Amino acid sequence: MNGSASVGYNPVFGPSDQLFLSDSTFCPNSELMTSEKSSVTLLGIPFDESSSFLRGAAQAPPKIREALHSPSTNLSTESGYDLSAETRFRDLGDLSLPSGTAAFVAIEQGVSELLESGDRMVALGGDHAVTYPVIRAFAKQYDRFTLLHLDAHPDLYDEFDGNRLSHACPFARIMEEGLVHRLVQMGIRTTTPHQKDQVERFGVEVVTAAQWTDSVVTELDGPVYLSLDLDVIDPSFVPGVSHHEPGGVSVRDVLGVVQSINGPLIGADIVEYNPVRDVNDVTAMVAAKCLKAVSYTHLTLPTNREV
Repeated sequence: MNGSASVGYNPVFGPSDQLFLSDSTFCPNSELMTSEKSSVTLLGIPFDESSSFLRGAAQAPPKIREALHSPSTNLSTESGYDLSAETRFRDLGDLSLPSGTAAFVAIEQGVSELLESGDRMVALGGDHAVTYPVIRAFAKQYDRFTLLHLDAHPDLYDEFDGNRLSHACPFARIMEEGLVHRLVQMGIRTTTPHQKDQVERFGVEVVTAAQWTDSVVTELDGPVYLSLDLDVIDPSFVPGVSHHEPGGVSVRDVLGVVQSINGPLIGADIVEYNPVRDVNDVTAMVAAKCLKAVSYTHLTLPTNREV
C-alpha cells in the first residue's frame, strides 16, 4: 500500500459518515460479489459540481449504459469477445452522492469498498474531478502503479477559479500526495505556462496529440490505471464534451492505446461526457465503444494484487 495515501484525508476534504448506492442500481450478477475470480465492475459517479465551464457530465452514466445496451449494436468487442456472456462483467449502478466536498469522501469510500471485494473497476463519470478520490482509493490497495491519462488538457492547475478540487486540478492533487509512481499524459494539445511549470515540478511524462503513438503504452511497466477524458478525441468525433479542443486524436487512436496495454490494468475511468452537448448520441456510442475495449482488456489481462 502507498504510505502517502494512508495519512488521513487532504484538508480540503471533510468527514463522511455514510455511503449510498442509487435506487436504480443494476447488478445482474450480484451473487458473484464474493467470487474468487476477479470481475470487472462498472460504477457510475454522477458528479459535475467541479466543472468550470458547462455542467452536464453528471448525466453521463445512464446515457453510456443506454448506448452500451443499444439494440443498434451488441456487447461483443472487436475481437469477438461477448461481454453479454461474461459472468465477471457487471454493473453496480451509480453512487448516490452528497453535494460539495463530501462527495469526494463518498467517492473514495465507495471505490475502496468495491476494491476490497477483489474486483477491478471501470468508473463512468462525471467530470474529471472524480479521478482524484478514485486514485486515493486505489493507492490504498496498490503500492506502485502508473496513471495513464488521455486528455486534451493536463488538468494540473494548482487551483482554478479558487477551487483546488476543480476538474482542472485533479492531477496536481494526485501528484502532490504521491499517489502514483508515474503519470503519463497523452493527447495534450492545450496548456498554459503554469501547467508547464507543474509538469516540470511533478515530473509528468507528456505525449502531445502530435506525438501520439501506441508504443508509449507498450513500454509501460507494471500495473496501469487508465483515465480517459473523452475530449482527448477530436470534437468532430465527440461533440458531447464540455470543452471542444480541435486537433485531437481519432477514436481508432484511443482504441489502439487501450488495446496496447500489456497490463495488468488495475482500473479505469471514462469521464467528461456531457450529454447536453451530444448530437444523436454519437458521443455516448463512442464512450460505450471505449468501455467495451477497456472491459475486454481488464478481463483478458492478468490481475496482480501484490504490487
